[in-house]
Amino acid sequence: MDPHKFHGKDIPHIKLDPKMTIEDLVDVFASSGYNGRQLGDAAKLYAKMIKEDATICLTVSGAMTPVGFGGIIKTLIERGFIDWIITTGANVYHEDHFAWGLPVKQGSFDVDDMKLYENEIVRIRDVYIKFHETLEAEDHIIQKMFADKFTDKPFTTAEFCNLMGKISKEKSKHPEKSFITTAYDYDVPVYISTMKDSSLALNLAVHRLQNKVYNLDFVKEIIEQASILYHSKKSGILELGGGVPKNTAQQTGPMLDQILQRNDGGQDYVIQITDARPDTGGLSGATLQEGKSWGKVQDAHHDMITVYADATIAFPILALYVLSNQKPRKPKRLYKKLGEYYEKLQSDYLKTPNKKKPRKSKKN
Repeated sequence: MDPHKFHGKDIPHIKLDPKMTIEDLVDVFASSGYNGRQLGDAAKLYAKMIKEDATICLTVSGAMTPVGFGGIIKTLIERGFIDWIITTGANVYHEDHFAWGLPVKQGSFDVDDMKLYENEIVRIRDVYIKFHETLEAEDHIIQKMFADKFTDKPFTTAEFCNLMGKISKEKSKHPEKSFITTAYDYDVPVYISTMKDSSLALNLAVHRLQNKVYNLDFVKEIIEQASILYHSKKSGILELGGGVPKNTAQQTGPMLDQILQRNDGGQDYVIQITDARPDTGGLSGATLQEGKSWGKVQDAHHDMITVYADATIAFPILALYVLSNQKPRKPKRLYKKLGEYYEKLQSDYLKTPNKKKPRKSKKN
């Protein structure tokens, strides 16, 4: 359809009804304009990803779990609507507070942080966390978890999170209040894109000072992530924010095509929710269409939607929409398949290494 011609759906004179459902509301968004329309279209694209049995990656930047959004992620995992996750260490660390019953409260953003410091309160925007009762308590939990783990061989962050989920499930007060324990139950790999940039890594320092060495095999996990794309008939990403988690998921295409020269990578669908500008050269604002030039996506013209909005507003709408109208899917249980996927990609690469192919878009 030529976008330069006068055609398309009529803009309705929108009427709201007290009996409207989330599906009705999304239809309202999708029939309007601006970012409301983008949000409506994004919700429908997420449903399409589920219907077409795409392997779906959720990427989460910043710190979304301190506001309780880990519960939404947990529900999506249980329904089979998230197959693997890439996030920050902060989201994993703070999510564990809920499992262990450590206090996290609503606070205020209009405060004197000098006074908060004196009162031993840590602030994330308008969320309050107690310094001793929450942070130090969590630190002791993490330190105990990994005092004698992963010091004898290289590990990936997926293995790290899987073990964390296992221990929290077995020993925490409220294991049902953590998407990390749910990811363990459903074999959903959880990768931490910047392990050392988090309290998780800081807590390993007390053991490193006792000469215990932790060897994070970051190259192995890059290959694992690419192997998930390699074994997916259809693949999509739901991106909350941008940053390193976003690129870690999107670089699976260049890993297969640019580095391994397979010429078969790139995502089929991507939804990006961001408030970053696209004109500064920052990755968080980089358009999905720009990613096509790198081979990060299959088609720059279809199934790529960016919503310029606050993820704390948009994500619950997308999640509730698909929970309302999509049947649960059978879990793909990718964590248990990572070894098999890695070995198959390794075998295929070693059979035909460095065979450069012309860059062509995959035909749908």
